[in-house]
Amino acid sequence: MELSPGLYHGFVRPRWLTKIYIHDMIQRHFDLTGKAVLDFGSGTGSCSCICTPKHYLGIDPDPKRVAYARRLYPDYNFAVLEGSSLPASDKSFDYILIVAVLHHIPPDTLPAYLQEFHRVLKPTGKILVMEPCFLKNSLFNNRFMAFFDRGKYIRYESGYRSIFTKHHYRIEKLKEFKKMLFYNELFFMAIPE
Repeated sequence: MELSPGLYHGFVRPRWLTKIYIHDMIQRHFDLTGKAVLDFGSGTGSCSCICTPKHYLGIDPDPKRVAYARRLYPDYNFAVLEGSSLPASDKSFDYILIVAVLHHIPPDTLPAYLQEFHRVLKPTGKILVMEPCFLKNSLFNNRFMAFFDRGKYIRYESGYRSIFTKHHYRIEKLKEFKKMLFYNELFFMAIPE
């Protein structure tokens, strides 16, 4: 069952949970103030508030979530993603945020996006990725995530690393953590080589 944007924002991305497990985690490592940020798979726009409005672009393939994000965060820019071409100029972003998105994208469509990320990142740009992650010694959590998460492509850390290294990115692991007891999360940075 697909949640409406309002239900998704309230139950999957409530403000308090998003602040603790996403915003605070990102802000501990990076200051996005005044930086050009592309929020890939922005959903209802829950990460926009840690960015400067005029330097932020949130993109998502779901027009309903984009419309909802525009209502919630009218000072920020949001666009509907159509296909694999990103609606941005070459070398225009300091950061790309990818929060809980990759595990929803089929592996055969990822290379086109990774190529686009190279195109739109500035020479010193970085991709910040936070994804659910299977862990070797976490059988219960792995099964919980596989059963309850709508994403069909949750991977082990090695799987996420492989996606990026095959497409000429260097990976720096920032943190592995549990979210709300049952979710394993991986936070890493990908830097174009």
